[in-house]
Amino acid sequence: MIAYPDVSLFIDGVWRPASDKGVLPVFNPATATQMATVAHATRDDLDAALAAAAKGFEIWRKTSAYDRARLMRKAAEILRSRADDVASLMTRENGKPLVQARLETLAGADIIDWFAGEAQRSYGQVIPSRAPDVLQITVKLPVGPVAAFTPWNFPINQVVRKLSAALATGCSIIVKAPEETPASPAELIRAFADAGLPAGVANLVFGVPSEISEYLIPHPVIRKISFTGSTPVGKHLAALAGQHMKRATMELGGHAPVIVAGDADLDLALTTIVPHKFRNAGQVCVSPTRFLVQEGLFDAFSTRFAEMARAIRVGNGLDPETEMGPLANSRRIPALEALVADAVDQGARLLTGGRRIGNEGWFFEPTVLADVPLSARIMNEEPFGPVAVINPYTDLDAAIAEANRLPFALAAYAFTRSSATATRLGAEVEAGMLSINHLGLALPEVPFGGMKDSGHGTEGGSEALDSYLETRFVTRKG
Repeated sequence: MIAYPDVSLFIDGVWRPASDKGVLPVFNPATATQMATVAHATRDDLDAALAAAAKGFEIWRKTSAYDRARLMRKAAEILRSRADDVASLMTRENGKPLVQARLETLAGADIIDWFAGEAQRSYGQVIPSRAPDVLQITVKLPVGPVAAFTPWNFPINQVVRKLSAALATGCSIIVKAPEETPASPAELIRAFADAGLPAGVANLVFGVPSEISEYLIPHPVIRKISFTGSTPVGKHLAALAGQHMKRATMELGGHAPVIVAGDADLDLALTTIVPHKFRNAGQVCVSPTRFLVQEGLFDAFSTRFAEMARAIRVGNGLDPETEMGPLANSRRIPALEALVADAVDQGARLLTGGRRIGNEGWFFEPTVLADVPLSARIMNEEPFGPVAVINPYTDLDAAIAEANRLPFALAAYAFTRSSATATRLGAEVEAGMLSINHLGLALPEVPFGGMKDSGHGTEGGSEALDSYLETRFVTRKG
């Protein structure tokens, strides 16, 4: 197994320590022990990254779409060839099972490939003119250097969408990747460097998130930001971007409802959604959380759901038998314990779980609550952990009302055999993404983004490139 490294900054094509040699610790969440360090960028390092991004942009914007796509595809193949090593690093820094880490890495390569294709499809228009000797066209041009801010729950996935969209459109980028999980995003950047990406086009920094964002976003070199993270932080960064007229893509928190209609296939619903709930220990922005089950199916659904949750094998992600790894940091355990205790105090039934596992590492039991009052914190705050809430509903109106009650509107799920019910849910459930009777989210070619307090913009599908491009109108007579 590849050794876990001390992770450096990547600025202007060079792997380098922080200018003052400062570092931050990196922990293994399965053992709660320090594995290595990651360089802590200073203001001087950020200035160097900004200068590099400005220089890299002038090179990359003049590189043809064909050549950009060719290099991206080469980087994708390099990443695929290293998938086993990258996955082992990700599991040790994030905790997710090795098979999930490998799938994330391979999916990252697929995302690069897809965006490489889109690089050659940034079409403009010819607009019919009112005079025969007048030409009217629009052209799509890269917006400029990008600042991207990514979280720890998907160390490859959250970086690769922003990085690929920027590179496909001719933008340079500074990635501020997570300090908790630095090695796997560093390997993603390394794949592009080894593919021949010109110096300065992609830069990687680590450090105190607020210090870096509040310096990069207002800086005149940066023309666009992309952020994935919590709603409160996202609102702050969006406001900061707005003050400086910077474009911003925001993929923020969720509290995904799951509507199980009375005519749903119960076996399909359970076998599909239970593993999805506990994937990455529930530390997923689109994780299904509020299960709204028609009262005729409620008892059978909640009983079987709890049985399946109890059967999940929790352990070190490097163990091939593990189905759910630890939480990513020590802060999540008391946060989840408080949410569960609050719900039970208010009358909820704890069907299974609710406690820390052992005293080594940051493990938490797969947890299921039922009959939870709307006043409970967990019904209003994103738990971001392996906790499911199951409540009954009487009619579809009530289920839709509860699904839409919160300001979060990222993802939603539903199970029904009725075409009429599915059509109504598609029209009335307020979510940026709705998946009915299967898991159809997060493919490279489909939109990925939310509404309301869950953000704006998309990081998937053809629309993902729009915010990285300027539309310029050119008219000429004669």
